[in-house]
Amino acid sequence: MCRVPTRAGLLARGPWAPPQVEVHWRPDPFEPPPTVTAEADIALGRLRDRGSPSHDGFAARLAAFDAHSERLALELQPIRWALRLVTENAAQSLSILCVVRAADGRWLAGRRASWLASWAGRWALGAGGSVEVDENPTHTMGRELGEEWSVQAERLTIEALVRLPSEVVLLVGLAWLADGAEVRPDHEHDDFAWWPADVAKWPQEADEPLRRMGALLAAG
Repeated sequence: MCRVPTRAGLLARGPWAPPQVEVHWRPDPFEPPPTVTAEADIALGRLRDRGSPSHDGFAARLAAFDAHSERLALELQPIRWALRLVTENAAQSLSILCVVRAADGRWLAGRRASWLASWAGRWALGAGGSVEVDENPTHTMGRELGEEWSVQAERLTIEALVRLPSEVVLLVGLAWLADGAEVRPDHEHDDFAWWPADVAKWPQEADEPLRRMGALLAAG
């Protein structure tokens, strides 16, 4: 297993089929420094002041990983959920991003509600969320697709492992929907749209991080 690099960027590139993603959960929860815990408490308070129903608890942290063409092995560790709210020290809290494409290649985008913890009021691709303790992140993707958009993938691949500047780590999946599938957004989205298959033709609200993600997945 490799330790997670301290730099932001692409950690591993797939694709992998969901059965190729192996997960080992460590029993010991991650213990952050007291200063980071205090930052998480403040950030959680601010989130609740915005009217968020988010509740604290345990989620997943990427402790180590090993990537090969035929396998992606993840060593996960329980971590306090609120640590992902710390701007520059999220301690490798793991989230999933499951990008969604229609059968004709269009990309599903949703504008996230203003009370959410991440990307509040901004447009995002597909579904995202935190990984529950003892959960395989590939199962998280299926769960979030159902909860956020009321759909299931006809085909799912695990595309990349990415470390953000905040120290949040994203496991990125790509879900293709069956022809004629209809999405129904949940309360975490106040608008949604299907963006063109050609990333260069995306609308103005598609900011640069989204375009980079789309270009990465389209190239795969």
